Amino acid sequence: MKIRTYFAKDMRQALRQIREDQGPDAVILSTRAVPGGVEVAAAIDAADFARLPPTATQPTAPAPQAAAADKDFAALLARTIVTPPGATSAAATVAASALATSEASAADAAPSAQLGAELRSMRHLLESQMAQLAWNDLTRRAPVQAELLKQLTELGLTAELANELVSTLPANLDYDESQRRCLAVIARRIEVTGDVLLDTGGKVAFVGPTGVGKTTAIAKLAARWVMRHGSRDIALVSVDGQRFGAQEQLRVLGRLLGVEAYTLDDVADLPELLGRLPDRRLVLIDTAGISPRDAALATRAKQLVAVADKAGVTVCLALSAGAQAGVLQEAAARFAAFRPASCLITKLDEAASLGGTLSMLIAAALPLSYVSEGQRIPEDLSPARAHQMVSRAVQLSRVAGATAGEELLTRRFGGVTHDVA
Repeated sequence: MKIRTYFAKDMRQALRQIREDQGPDAVILSTRAVPGGVEVAAAIDAADFARLPPTATQPTAPAPQAAAADKDFAALLARTIVTPPGATSAAATVAASALATSEASAADAAPSAQLGAELRSMRHLLESQMAQLAWNDLTRRAPVQAELLKQLTELGLTAELANELVSTLPANLDYDESQRRCLAVIARRIEVTGDVLLDTGGKVAFVGPTGVGKTTAIAKLAARWVMRHGSRDIALVSVDGQRFGAQEQLRVLGRLLGVEAYTLDDVADLPELLGRLPDRRLVLIDTAGISPRDAALATRAKQLVAVADKAGVTVCLALSAGAQAGVLQEAAARFAAFRPASCLITKLDEAASLGGTLSMLIAAALPLSYVSEGQRIPEDLSPARAHQMVSRAVQLSRVAGATAGEELLTRRFGGVTHDVA
């Protein structure tokens, strides 16, 4: 490992010297202000240093192309570990310990792979310490914001959304008012469609992962429509030829409700079928579930989008509230290829937390149409209400006794506290 100390007038010049001397893979170990400028300690793996061209180990004039220089500077700056404002002497102690360890490693004749592992370990240690110092500094300077970040984490919201919500609050609010405003902003950012589908009808194809409850949700919607408008203006269509018994399930539902039910083996036949049903005000289309990571998802999405554009069909994405936040985020991103116009949340009764669901809806900008919980048909279905979803999220958090420890909060917000301070 090669460790060197550089003196420069400012940080930009110091980083340029490091880039020219040690290349773009150098890691900044410490920085401190000195009379007349800054002192920066940088290190590079011995194996990486040996691979540098001969000219890279000698100071050279600035590159003639400003764009290339700026790009290299940005790459090196991304590797910089800088002590945050308000950090205590603990940061200097950690940096000194890291330097001592690196010097000992340089004298050791261990393989380069071991040296690289030690360097990564030191970097992780420094970053963890800096994050802890930054979080402690925030809790001291802005206790209300820190407590709000903790509560929003306990609700299950993503770190990005929680940080965004808290950073927009005025600094002079007390905790209760800040909390109320945060929850109100969440509710405002969740767009809902109301009961427009059962009021006016339409042609809707339901897509989503396997097992989220699309068919059950369709049964609830169909039963609600029959109770409100009768069975003459509705039709059920199944293009789910993959799940065993799926088409027969829809036929049985049609017989129970007195509604015509149709089955198709190929989604390409859908425009022809819909052309024979011009008088149906509501057509509910059940599609086969598919994993968000299925390689065939893009192909199926392309086929359904082409058919939907041709036949005037809108797409509704069905997702389960019982899924983990990361699963919901991934599903929304992958199923965006189907161009869904709305989202239906199922299995609300199985959710331990609704923060992931709320974060997904806001991030994907998907209007929420209906929420479903339980298996009763048609009772366990209702039009979505944003404030009710937020209230349910708060209630679930309290019932579950969700807590966010200091270690979790440090990992989530230690690097972004400057945005909310």
